[in-house]
Amino acid sequence: MSEQLIEAIRSGDASRVKTQLAQGTDANARDAYGATALMLAAHAGNLEIVNLLIAAGAEVDAKDELGWTALIKACYNDVEDRGYPEVVARLIEAGSDPNVKIGYGIRPLMLAAGYGESGVCEALLAGGADVLAKNDGGLTALMMVKDKFYVEVINLLHAAERDAGVGEGSCSTKNAPGSNVVTFLKPQARNPDH
Repeated sequence: MSEQLIEAIRSGDASRVKTQLAQGTDANARDAYGATALMLAAHAGNLEIVNLLIAAGAEVDAKDELGWTALIKACYNDVEDRGYPEVVARLIEAGSDPNVKIGYGIRPLMLAAGYGESGVCEALLAGGADVLAKNDGGLTALMMVKDKFYVEVINLLHAAERDAGVGEGSCSTKNAPGSNVVTFLKPQARNPDH
């Protein structure tokens, strides 16, 4: 029965998923590669199926053999070339850890930022992702993307670092060694009375 659930998720057929779950198929079923049903739905960006699986008791922070969770899978789909902010927000709401680490200490915020996924970065920050967390090389998400042209992501991370008491006007984070950095900041709204 778990194969039928996995196939229904892969085809995006929410009604078949609902039927399989109602018939008692384990919501934590895994495919041949170790991905859970929830990971597959999250990676496909299928919020309806994600909700069905969570309601059926899917473990939101289950890991595959690489240590990836459904949340990390929702941050970026390389085939679709996009992430899924609404799925990320739902998984965090259901208890998924927004600061879970994968190889080299990479966290979801770093992964999303690295692919220019500003909507996913917003959802992660709103859900408690640590903007100041560093990977095993000592780099924050902002440090990792400063040499890319993801202006919206860079602005978002700068603002989050400022809110955390780091950045402009305080003790700034250091840039990667040997990097030339252009900082993009949104102008602050000025009060016309001053």
